Amino acid sequence: MANALLNKAKKEKFAEFYTRLEDIEVEIRHYKEHFRNKVVFCNCDDPYESNFFKYFAMNFNHLGLKKLIATCYAGSAVAGNELPLFCIEGLKDKKVEAKTPYRIEITQVRDENADGAVDLFDVEQLLKNEENSLTLLKGDGDFRSPECIELLKEADIVATNPPFSLFREYVAQLMEYGKSFIIIGNTNALTYKDIFILIQENKIRTGYKNFNVGMYFYVPDSVEKYHKIENGRKMVRVSTCWFTNLEVQKHKAFITLYKQYTPKEYPHYDNYDAIEVSKVAEIPYDYEGAMGVPITFLDKYNPEQFEILGMASSAGYSKDIVGIPFIGERDARPLIRGKNTYARVFIKKKL
Repeated sequence: MANALLNKAKKEKFAEFYTRLEDIEVEIRHYKEHFRNKVVFCNCDDPYESNFFKYFAMNFNHLGLKKLIATCYAGSAVAGNELPLFCIEGLKDKKVEAKTPYRIEITQVRDENADGAVDLFDVEQLLKNEENSLTLLKGDGDFRSPECIELLKEADIVATNPPFSLFREYVAQLMEYGKSFIIIGNTNALTYKDIFILIQENKIRTGYKNFNVGMYFYVPDSVEKYHKIENGRKMVRVSTCWFTNLEVQKHKAFITLYKQYTPKEYPHYDNYDAIEVSKVAEIPYDYEGAMGVPITFLDKYNPEQFEILGMASSAGYSKDIVGIPFIGERDARPLIRGKNTYARVFIKKKL
């Protein structure tokens, strides 16, 4: 059902998948050192619905942020609902539709209720602080719009859950403007040609959370198919992982290789000069040639230990798959004794 939900979302301009606060906390805590005196931009978020915005607002002082910016896009399902625009000082006399896109810029967060910690109450009071501002956008709030690109130029780190259907374009923009980022994407994005090449070149990597474990996302009440209800809200479970270009310690760890190569245990592919390794943990320590491993390898990839040669899909050639030069014109599926296997990443151990 997750795939069906994702396919449906791909037909929409923006998929309304809202990340849980606890999932954000578990991942972002690993990057604390990167945030001090930095401008964080959440450019695919409804500020008062987005848990990315709430997380960075509540941890503004703890992380030592310089500024937090969040933008809301036109047509949002929640924009203006939790924070009615007509109640905001300076906007009372303007005719503002509930779904009008806007941006919030936070430069100061105070403990408004004096309880010793910045909590959701303090987040709700942010715009009463004259140091902070809410400004209506002239455009639609799309991350590709001129207004949002100008905000992106100002940002140091981008953190959000971008639309899965626009993931390639979203990452390409971040790379074009040289921005640091911590974002969520569908696990299948690992096999997109342009994303895979960035991983191959060590310009992007998976985050700390193991991507074998799916994540639950809140969805609007209008969604008919869902997996469970939590706190009165519908939720769907999707196979996702974190993507970042910041340092991730697990990608510096060496995989312990304990298996010895034997032709019987590691068959050759029919059409690749490489052996099949069905489990990452069973990569042989004494084989120096090319090896096909599951895509889960990318979550453990240490560029100092291995070289990534390419990738092959069980569907053969496609615009999203990076082939290996020595395949030639032959069938590009990873075949063993005529039987098709799963998608494989082809690697070689560095000497």
